Amino acid sequence: MIKVVIVDDETKACESLEKILHLYFPSKFIVVAKSESVDAAVLAVKEYEPELVFLDIQMPGKDGFELFKYFDVVNFEVIFVTGNQQFALKAIRQSALDYLHKPVDPTDLMSAIKRFETKNNELYAQKRLSLLLENLNIDNTSHKIAFPTIEGFEFIHTNQLLYCRAEGNYCVLHKIDGRTITVSKTLKYVEELLPLNAFQRIHKTFVVNLNYVIRYVKGTKEVELTNGERLQVSHRKVDEFIDAILQKN
Repeated sequence: MIKVVIVDDETKACESLEKILHLYFPSKFIVVAKSESVDAAVLAVKEYEPELVFLDIQMPGKDGFELFKYFDVVNFEVIFVTGNQQFALKAIRQSALDYLHKPVDPTDLMSAIKRFETKNNELYAQKRLSLLLENLNIDNTSHKIAFPTIEGFEFIHTNQLLYCRAEGNYCVLHKIDGRTITVSKTLKYVEELLPLNAFQRIHKTFVVNLNYVIRYVKGTKEVELTNGERLQVSHRKVDEFIDAILQKN
């Protein structure tokens, strides 16, 4: 059975999550400890060596992210359990980590467990958690994101992205080195991961990195990028684009 530690300062939340796990996964998981603080969680993780930790973000004293400072190597998977903290949730998504909203919905939990079982074989927890801590502690203009691909994940620094193009339910990332990477998510999903002050939606098909725009051609409503490519700006996006580029400069 997979050993689980639940970390949450709310006793009822811990007990509720444990009951859901027992109800829906009776022979898959065993909750070896329930901790109400980061300090208690550190002791529990070191003692029981769990494969999976459900970690609350907002707790008195130390928030959930503090847990990782006590481990040189993080060899357990993490599913965050949280209220709505937009900055924290964006950093979690950018790092290809999972989260659940309180109160935990059984359907969402089952989806997260399925992803846990897949990720456990695809990526080391250490790399994704290191990326999370990096994204939490740097400015919002340029950082690394774990983009999901068909093969797994591609870790890309946002200043390497020239523009992103929609292709059905997929998105193609165009890098400044000329390479393209197909992401197994929509353009809307990718757009939400990108820093707002560097990237701008100019068309239903395109999101561009404003740092690589060299001119806007008013007559044809096109932007020209540093590699010479021209991309169409939709009529209803023109004003937003011009405002964004003026603020950028």
